[in-house]
Amino acid sequence: MKIDDWLLDILACPACKSPLNAVPDSDELACTSQTCGLVYPVRDDIPVLLVDEARRA
Repeated sequence: MKIDDWLLDILACPACKSPLNAVPDSDELACTSQTCGLVYPVRDDIPVLLVDEARRA
């Protein structure tokens, strides 16, 4: 997955507005909130930040 660090700095979880982190060895971004915990897919190096497309960690 190719997501620049500057982009990760500004991306936020659409559900709770917490920062997102790249999941190692995966094409996913995970919410850093303990209460939310949604994981969003990254398809063709584009984050899909739709709550309906996310899964629970």
